[in-house]
Amino acid sequence: MSIRRRTGRRLAVTVIGVFALLAVFVGRLVDIQVVQAESLTKAADARQTFQVKVYGSRGSIVDTDGTVLASSVDRFDITTAPSIAKGADYQFTRKNANGDKQTIDLQTSVQEIADITGADPQKMYQAIIRDPNSNYAMLVKQVPLAEYKKVMALGIPWIYPQLDPARTYPNGAVGANLVGLMGTDGPLAGVELSENSCLAGTDGYQEYRASANGVALPGSTVTTKPAVAGGTVKLTIDHDLQWFAQQTVIQQVQATGADTGSAIVVRVADGHIMAAADYDTGDPNDLSTANAGSFTANTFVSPFEPGSIMKPATVAGLVEAGKVTASTPVDVPSKFVVDGATITDVNPHGDLHLTVAGVIEQSSNIGIAQLTKLQSEEDRYQNLVKFGFGQKTASGFYGEDHGTLRTPAQADPVTRVTQQFGQGMTATTAQIGQLYQTLGNDGVRMPLTLVEGCTKQDGTVVDKASTQATRVVSAATAQEVRSMMQTVYQEGPSSKYLQIPGYNIAAKTGTAQVADPATGKYIKGRYIVSVAGLVPADKPQYAVIFTLAKPQTVTSSVAAAPGWKALTSQVIKAYRVPAATGAPSLPPVTW
Repeated sequence: MSIRRRTGRRLAVTVIGVFALLAVFVGRLVDIQVVQAESLTKAADARQTFQVKVYGSRGSIVDTDGTVLASSVDRFDITTAPSIAKGADYQFTRKNANGDKQTIDLQTSVQEIADITGADPQKMYQAIIRDPNSNYAMLVKQVPLAEYKKVMALGIPWIYPQLDPARTYPNGAVGANLVGLMGTDGPLAGVELSENSCLAGTDGYQEYRASANGVALPGSTVTTKPAVAGGTVKLTIDHDLQWFAQQTVIQQVQATGADTGSAIVVRVADGHIMAAADYDTGDPNDLSTANAGSFTANTFVSPFEPGSIMKPATVAGLVEAGKVTASTPVDVPSKFVVDGATITDVNPHGDLHLTVAGVIEQSSNIGIAQLTKLQSEEDRYQNLVKFGFGQKTASGFYGEDHGTLRTPAQADPVTRVTQQFGQGMTATTAQIGQLYQTLGNDGVRMPLTLVEGCTKQDGTVVDKASTQATRVVSAATAQEVRSMMQTVYQEGPSSKYLQIPGYNIAAKTGTAQVADPATGKYIKGRYIVSVAGLVPADKPQYAVIFTLAKPQTVTSSVAAAPGWKALTSQVIKAYRVPAATGAPSLPPVTW
């Protein structure tokens, strides 16, 4: 065989071998790129594509002038992907202060994070190694911006921050009884809870691709669902007046040794609540200093027997029905017996010759009991219903109580009478505010309003407060009742404690007995005392109610007078309420 022939065979074998090997590679390439392409792509994406939550910031709560009462601030959750940290053997290199490279291990990394944030390094360490194949583990939650910057300056490649806004209350305790607060799992009380559908943001998501060492690839971040911030809730509250009201309640509770106290200021024209204070409101920024009732608006949720501040409602019903006028004479004996029970006045007296105005001025329980005989039990009950008792106000406050007002069928003979002067029934401070708003607004009840509305991120306004008015009594009736209340302020037994120079005010005091919840019997020497007023009396602009529960140093309505006077004076100053232009024309109080 010639050399040329042998060479040709070898070449042919070589070519065949090359083609065979090439066929194997081509087959494998087809298998990878065509047959297994979809599954391999999914597997690769799963290893290198990461999804992160983008928090939708919670909306703000502001007062009537836009002062922020609650808002969200940036906080950051520090997270990691254990699978990536494991792939890098939990280590990375960085330069030290001398410019030399040093290797940072896992223990050192978590300790550095702990030194900055105060987190437990052992818990962070366990979160990382517990599931080495996981793509997500939480290390530290709610890190403030300054600490977040320090953590990121460490240069640890396998940690990933996520924006996680936190709730803050810039004015601390001011209005906190109304605003409420947020817990770790959501809103817990107040407007934060009742308006959560407006305030809550909608979380979104982003995805990004990461390299083998866990670094996000530039330009790979894609928003799969955009985050939407929550809306802004606007309250009727005046921040400055709310602060003053809270301070005044605290001072008077402490000065009288009372268990608690509350106050409300209502704008007569529209029923807007300008202030609603309770003792003792806590700071939602510092829950360690708060007690169990710190964030409860007793103004709305804690009904009580209001006593004599209810009497103007009863008299208004009688005037409206044409049964009496301010000057109608009333024989007031020393006691009044109903179904074997004796009704008396606070101060013992013999037979008195009072007018209806005098019954209001002297706050006579016996006089009111006498007058109830002029109306049917059903008419008397329906009159109080029209003023809003026995039902929640329109404020929409979460957890509001409707109080207790018994129908004639539900009540015993004594309660059917005593309800008319505020005993044997209960009402909230908010309901009392509504009563006086109605009398001040010439008999027209406006919806009691705390939330003006919610403005969404797109500018639309929802949850607007109702402006539906309800006429309860005529303007003439309301004006006549206010004239009777002026006698309380001008010449009643407590008038010297109520006087504000230059102003004529329609006022009513109240001293209500407190019942033992266990026995239902009234406790001797324990009272809930109040002062309610309308300023100015002729054309009222504001209703102011101030109440103390179980004062010790003074047990009559005189205990509440300084607080009411201070708050009313502040209302006059803040809103420039005009002074009286002349002496009031008062109805006779005796005959």
